[in-house]
Amino acid sequence: MKKFMDEHFLLHSETAQELYHEHAAPMPIFDYHCHLSPKEIAEDKSYENLSQIWLHGDHYKWRAMRSNGVDERYCTGDASDWEKFEKWAETVPYTLRNPLYHWTHLELKRFFDVDLLLSPKTAREVWEQCNEKLTSGSFSCRDIISKAKVDTICTTDDPIDSLEYHQAISEDDFETAVLPAWRPDKAMMVEQTEAFNDYLDQLAEVANIEIDSFDALLIALDKRHEFFHENGCRLSDHGLDTAYADDYSMKDIHAIFDKVRSLKSLNETEIRKFKSCMLYEFGMMDHARGWTQQYHIGAQRNNSTRLFKKLGPDTGFDSIGDLPVAASLAKMLDRLDQNNKLTKTVLYNLNPRDNELYATMIGNFQDGSCPGKIQYGSGWWFLDQKDGMEKQLNALSNLGLLSRFVGMLTDSRSFLSYTRHEYFRRTLCNLLGTDVERGELPNDPELLGKLVRDISFWNAKNYFDFE
Repeated sequence: MKKFMDEHFLLHSETAQELYHEHAAPMPIFDYHCHLSPKEIAEDKSYENLSQIWLHGDHYKWRAMRSNGVDERYCTGDASDWEKFEKWAETVPYTLRNPLYHWTHLELKRFFDVDLLLSPKTAREVWEQCNEKLTSGSFSCRDIISKAKVDTICTTDDPIDSLEYHQAISEDDFETAVLPAWRPDKAMMVEQTEAFNDYLDQLAEVANIEIDSFDALLIALDKRHEFFHENGCRLSDHGLDTAYADDYSMKDIHAIFDKVRSLKSLNETEIRKFKSCMLYEFGMMDHARGWTQQYHIGAQRNNSTRLFKKLGPDTGFDSIGDLPVAASLAKMLDRLDQNNKLTKTVLYNLNPRDNELYATMIGNFQDGSCPGKIQYGSGWWFLDQKDGMEKQLNALSNLGLLSRFVGMLTDSRSFLSYTRHEYFRRTLCNLLGTDVERGELPNDPELLGKLVRDISFWNAKNYFDFE
């Protein structure tokens, strides 16, 4: 019987073990999409205890705690940090076969050298051991980033952001590049009439332009796009429930803008037309400045009205959506491609039923201009666990070129989540090692080793080309 989480964790053959330890493990991390706080990196924040770095803002853990019967006071409420940690320790034994069990113990092992299984019996010991390190003076967020060998971080930033913390980091000569990524979702959320208008007022202020027409909105956004570019941004990201590519005329869009700017609610047809237009305009901006665009598609958000009103967004009440996407996604990409304005693109699906759909969709718009111009992104959110990763890797292998894949990202708000790259790399190496053991891939260490190194780091480094 194998020991839990030993050095060969998830590696079920000698070939897999060799590929991971000799080729994957030594590679640095290129984390091209996350939700880390640039403010905390700029200020090199330190943490007083394990709850602050582990539980504050982690809706993955909150969902598990709620499912285990833990009161909201211990998730997002006013309980003390120890009380919250104690409730998480009570929950962990019930997370067996959930990726949280693996992630929890990987993080304890890699960052704190703690081999204990977290439970009510070990909670106090784990708490004290980890807190001693956190308060040692050598465990700030930058220390964690360096320990994880992170080459590049791309945060997620709104067009109205001042980017002051990115500027401060760049002046510090921190060895890890920390770059902004443009996330303009709020500029197209016309279904939320009041919030959309409030946002446009903020955008008008930072862009120093009155937004009294749709043309003025585009000018304001392009000014901010240029500002982001000047501050090192080369990457955009869009969070969508589905792709939008409805037909529209500019007369339609001007009328829709005037209507919503007058605080009038839009109907579903008007909302879809406006979103379709905005996605096209954002794509044109990205192409003009040579950026890569990302589309995270398929979340059904804020399902509990009662708890959304109480706690707000991103608190653990989202799920996988099932809106149709194939026709609109093809049309959205084709609308840009017809004029040769489709920039490098990464597509992520949240519904696993769409794996093969996305893996074939990317092949429609490869044009030979660069390897893997259109990427099928890694398993995302509810799919960033072993099973989801394997299904994504298999779909891409069967229908595209795995060898050109840009690999894993953390998509996390926690500085301890860099073990997700290890988790992914082990899963990848085990998949390849199994094929070798079965005689389905050649036992060629040079060929396979290069594949692993490329997917772990070099493909992303070369694809995004942030130098």
